[in-house]
Amino acid sequence: MVSRLSLPTMTLLLMGVLGCGSSDEGSSGEAGEATGPMPTASGAGTILRLDSRLNALVTPGAIIEQIGEGFDFTEGPVWIREESRLLFSDLGLNTIFEWTEVGGSTPFIQPYYDGPMEGLQANRAASNGLTRDAEGRIVIGDHARRQVTRIEEDGSLVSLVDRYEGMRLNSPNDVVYRSDGWLYFTDPPYGLEGQDDSPLKELDFNGIFRLSPDGELELLNRDQSRPNGLAFSPDESTLYVANSDGQRAVWMAYDVTPAGLENARVFLDATGSPEPGAPDGLKVDRAGNVFATGPGGVWVIAPDGTHLGTITPDEIPANVGWGEDGRTLYMTARTGLYRIRLITEGPIP
Repeated sequence: MVSRLSLPTMTLLLMGVLGCGSSDEGSSGEAGEATGPMPTASGAGTILRLDSRLNALVTPGAIIEQIGEGFDFTEGPVWIREESRLLFSDLGLNTIFEWTEVGGSTPFIQPYYDGPMEGLQANRAASNGLTRDAEGRIVIGDHARRQVTRIEEDGSLVSLVDRYEGMRLNSPNDVVYRSDGWLYFTDPPYGLEGQDDSPLKELDFNGIFRLSPDGELELLNRDQSRPNGLAFSPDESTLYVANSDGQRAVWMAYDVTPAGLENARVFLDATGSPEPGAPDGLKVDRAGNVFATGPGGVWVIAPDGTHLGTITPDEIPANVGWGEDGRTLYMTARTGLYRIRLITEGPIP
């Protein structure tokens, strides 16, 4: 079917073509060509290159691979180096899965949670972020039990912390260890039905905490509306924390001191981005570049806060993790599991 264009529409189209010859930054100066960087196809997704520095991290020939499908909402990937396998959460399926090159994806713990559901958010009462402690044990941001959980060698689950000043935590989300043994984690309300309006919510804030090796819990920040993914700079002097709030979609940066977190500042602001998604899980490579899930995909951000480009698998990712030799980035994205081989390298917990 051929549609007819009105005269005003034809006029606007003509003006648009003539405008392509302007001298705006990013324009080629030739009529009819795009005025800015465009994403290029890359296997199971695309890569948008905004800054030439991205080429030193993500080769122009890099390919996004889909290596798993059929999930509900994947999260929290962590690589088990000595066993060459990836663990990741599926909140909707209430399962921690494991993935290997040979065996693909199989349940590791299923169901993860089989307790009372009253007041908990449907399809979110499960494990979320995963990491490992110095002894190699899996540590979990446990939405379902509203605690930080550790898997013991015999497979049993133990609570590391579930209360702050006598009040229940909201729903611990993402977790990361510092080399001094302190565990840092975020505590948004996503695991609670009604979130901030839940009658089960005892804290009147959504916090960033740290837990000492001796079990002492410290509140570090209560100002972010939806604290989510978090990771340290290579020298551990800076903590990056995502804020998954559409009204303030930002990545924050904090100086890490013995007293806590200081010098809070916006590292990069994605508020108003037209792409779906929000700042969520993130990791940092050994050079200090941040690989942060956000609107449209994985934002690659230089240490100076410049958005270098975006890795966009076919589904919007919620988290990322380094794997294999540290040069493969695994991406948990809705119903799929993806990976991409990089030039840069990240630390594996």
